[in-house]
Amino acid sequence: MSVSTPQQRQLQRRWYWNDLGVTGYLTVTITVLLGPYLTTVANAAACPGQPTDQTCRTNLHVLGVPIAPGSVVPYTLTAGTIVAAVLLILGGAIADRARRPARLLAFFASVGSLAAMGLSLVTGTRWGLGVVLAMISTVCIALSTSVYNAIMVRITPAEDRDRVSSIGWSFGYIGGALLLIVALVLLGVHDAVGLSTTGAVRVIFLLSGLWWAAFAWYSATGLGSVRNQSPTDSLAAALRAGLSQLRATFGEIRRYPQTFRFLVAFLLYNDGIQTVISSASLYGNRQLGFSDNQLVLTILWVQIVAFAGALGFARLAARFGSQRSILYSLAAWTVVVTVAFFLPRGAFLLWLLLATGIGMVLGGSQSLSRSLFSHLIPSGEETKYFSFYQAMERGTSWFGTLLFGLIFQWVHDYRWSILTLVVFFAAGAAILRTVDIRAGIAAVGNQVPATLR
Repeated sequence: MSVSTPQQRQLQRRWYWNDLGVTGYLTVTITVLLGPYLTTVANAAACPGQPTDQTCRTNLHVLGVPIAPGSVVPYTLTAGTIVAAVLLILGGAIADRARRPARLLAFFASVGSLAAMGLSLVTGTRWGLGVVLAMISTVCIALSTSVYNAIMVRITPAEDRDRVSSIGWSFGYIGGALLLIVALVLLGVHDAVGLSTTGAVRVIFLLSGLWWAAFAWYSATGLGSVRNQSPTDSLAAALRAGLSQLRATFGEIRRYPQTFRFLVAFLLYNDGIQTVISSASLYGNRQLGFSDNQLVLTILWVQIVAFAGALGFARLAARFGSQRSILYSLAAWTVVVTVAFFLPRGAFLLWLLLATGIGMVLGGSQSLSRSLFSHLIPSGEETKYFSFYQAMERGTSWFGTLLFGLIFQWVHDYRWSILTLVVFFAAGAAILRTVDIRAGIAAVGNQVPATLR
């Protein structure tokens, strides 16, 4: 049962729509199409004339550093998320002092969506342009989502955050599913409308960026009444205060050992989750031989299952608690990654069964982590601490993507890259088991919710 006021529920309804927009872009462009497409462009630059279904073993070079074409996308995501991790801490400190945080949400979404639309210009051997644009969109996703998460705390009572967070994730999966349907239709009829497969993918890149921009702006305009508690009028004053708070944050977080321990656990297991998400299409296309249509269909199925999974995990958390429910999901992630290693090439039905398992746990593990963390941070400093959180969520899975890319560069086989992700789930679960949630909530001065198990 909701404990939010009617005014809060009205704001929450507008808040949900941002998730629908950004997750649509993340799902279609980042999760499904960017990996195979940009890898093909990089292969064309390194091994011109070679069939696309063969592994290119000629390296590209960036500032004299050799890079395998098959590792370009993991390295790009790694670089983008490292930059995001640095900017998130400073950006969060500034956002805490912004008079209207919804304006920051709109700004970051605008810049990111323009970069997303720019991916439609990546053709031939222009892999460098694709790398730069993908990095910009990755950074902006992280920054905008940090502000978005902090706004949730402003408009939602503590007892209601599990519900609101889960609905937000569910909106995201709806957005991903709808945009996937558009992509699936366009890929299916591209010949009839005079487009090549490559041309259809570029059009989808453009549509995905527009989708993100439209729903982010709709959400932000409905949240204009949300104010921070200690607003600063001047941008220069906000920057000075942000730099000062940046220095203090590193010392402050040590005062809350349970919060810090949760963040370490989250860093580990979320790196595994985000790397599976961002690398699934690359693995399916290059290692298992599935087409773009099959990959879109797969992720569409994941969205359908994940919508129910996010809501189902909210009920699971109500019965067993968020911490235990997250641990259950991490056990399932370990099984999924291990099975993926042994999956034979071309076994699409088995691939779909594996996707079902991912969908069942994807929404729950992420939405409950966001909600649980919201209880472990001091009131009034939400954006600053959510910046740390966001640096370990959608914006920073750089340990996992870096390892994924390095393993492929060494052995030219994505199976071993995917199997190494087991260590992130195992280590994250081991640390999460040691977190005392009640002690952590009390330490930051928050009231322990009656719904906590």
